[in-house]
Amino acid sequence: MSKGAADPADRRPVPILQVREVGITHDGESTPAPASVSFEISPGEVVLLLGPSGSGKSTLTLALNGLIPHAVPAEVTGTVLVDGVDTADTAVAELSTRVAMVFQDPDAQLVTGTLLDEVAFGPENLRMPVAEVLARAETALRRVGLWERRSENPDRLSGGGRQRLAIACALAMGSPLLVLDEPTANLDPRGIEEVYAALAELVAAGDRAILLVEHNLDAAVGFVDRVVVLDHAGRLAADGTVDDVLRVRADELHAMGVWLPVSAIAALRLRQAGFVLDPLPLTPDELRAALESEPAPLGAAIRTTGSLPDAPLSTVRNPSDSENSGPTSERAPTPLITVRGLTLRRGRSEVLHAIDLDVARGEFVAIVGANGAGKTSLIQAMAGVVPPPRGTVHVDGIDIGRADARSVTSRIGFVFQNPEHQFIAHTVFDEIAHGLRQRHLSDDEVRARTEVLLERFGLADKAGSHPFLLSGGQKRRLSVGTALVAGAPVLVLDEPTFGQDRARADELLGLLSELNDEGTTIIVVTHDMQLVTEYADRTVVLSDGRVLATGDTRDVFADDDLIERAGLRLPPLRRALRGVQRHPELARVARLADLPTARDTTGGAR
Repeated sequence: MSKGAADPADRRPVPILQVREVGITHDGESTPAPASVSFEISPGEVVLLLGPSGSGKSTLTLALNGLIPHAVPAEVTGTVLVDGVDTADTAVAELSTRVAMVFQDPDAQLVTGTLLDEVAFGPENLRMPVAEVLARAETALRRVGLWERRSENPDRLSGGGRQRLAIACALAMGSPLLVLDEPTANLDPRGIEEVYAALAELVAAGDRAILLVEHNLDAAVGFVDRVVVLDHAGRLAADGTVDDVLRVRADELHAMGVWLPVSAIAALRLRQAGFVLDPLPLTPDELRAALESEPAPLGAAIRTTGSLPDAPLSTVRNPSDSENSGPTSERAPTPLITVRGLTLRRGRSEVLHAIDLDVARGEFVAIVGANGAGKTSLIQAMAGVVPPPRGTVHVDGIDIGRADARSVTSRIGFVFQNPEHQFIAHTVFDEIAHGLRQRHLSDDEVRARTEVLLERFGLADKAGSHPFLLSGGQKRRLSVGTALVAGAPVLVLDEPTFGQDRARADELLGLLSELNDEGTTIIVVTHDMQLVTEYADRTVVLSDGRVLATGDTRDVFADDDLIERAGLRLPPLRRALRGVQRHPELARVARLADLPTARDTTGGAR
């Protein structure tokens, strides 16, 4: 009997969503992604949709509210039923009462002049009574922590603030199915916790369901009931409970390139070193408890190179304690980038306040902070995307506030938080080739170098596709490629792993590390604290438009008070291993790379 059959003995509710053998092929493409996928979602369920980049996760979400095929041309096979309605035969406007969407890029769905108007816009278009519209808007804005800013223009919000606003807009619609595509990608750790708490309240009543596409499983794993996995070909690879899929099939998913919680990745690595860790831990608390109850494997030697110090070191510096917030004297005497007294305004608001910062040639620097701290504003000023006041920012000897665009881009490449903001060509090939053609290279050299880069980023089979038809992860890789092709000595990236599967994120960060080893200076803004600890030499902590502290990354994350004051959270691995008593060597490990793995014949970690 099918899951939705009306048998009195079957007390399961009628599914809100039924996806039956759905395959989607975009115009101009020959291969469907997803391909013949089937699953159901019932009221009260939270279902996590996972899969490698390019498997069709975001494409599938667009079919759930009829944007595919009614607004985005594509060939759709199979059937999508939402609340009993076939999306292929129903207008998008009518489907919006059944499916509420939150897209990867919040700017794609914000249209009005104030936060309150934005959240009220959907219910107003359903011709609801004014009192109900206002009540829904207030409830939704309060749930995401934006009610006090209801009269502001959405443009004044940070990227994370706009993401929370988009979630509020979806909540206000009151639809039985809420589809969230990377809803926390632009949120700081505290904001992520707040959003999931609000969503948990929403589904607790049992009359709504959520389909979640999410790479940050450390935040999501405690929130979801079921996991649906697509493979590289866009076919259904798994559908089951969190335990059945993430715990039991973790090795398979890891090999597939699907994100797992950091604690699960750490546990898989520790298993290679001989730890049993069964069942597989998925959260920091579970990993810590498992380690405390398990003896060390016989003969295991735990490598602690690069581990955290036992206490914060003096290299973590508060700018107010010295004249310069830049690196200490042992760094390069002449910084590649100098920022002095940088003050920046957006509208009537001052978003950066007298910033002083140095970046040495060849550093890998992470800039972190809560939403609204000024991270993106700072790097945009450093790269000339937003012109800084003259004399405040110098890169490789030029004043960014005075230089022309070509001089700036020859010294510093910039990768936007939303990849679409920098695409200008009609094919992936031409997007990469454009920068090489600007350098007046021969056609043969342009083609050869473009093909090499496309191959390196896993985009060779997409050379003839329009950039806007790529998956979120593919767009990110293309945007990084367009910045790299210019060969600038500095590369600045805003949320570089946004939309990436684990394999591609590892590949991208590995590439950035290679470039850094070859002399390229790398600056990243990210909310991924684990990424920071794994790759960054130095971390700059911003708070309210000011540099709160700067120092070696391991020292910054050894200072629990600093992380709390900045409105951040410790990386998942640090939360899991901090204070582990049975294995004190592990208690100082902050990077996955410093965990022990398979042992060699002498019993040491390999």
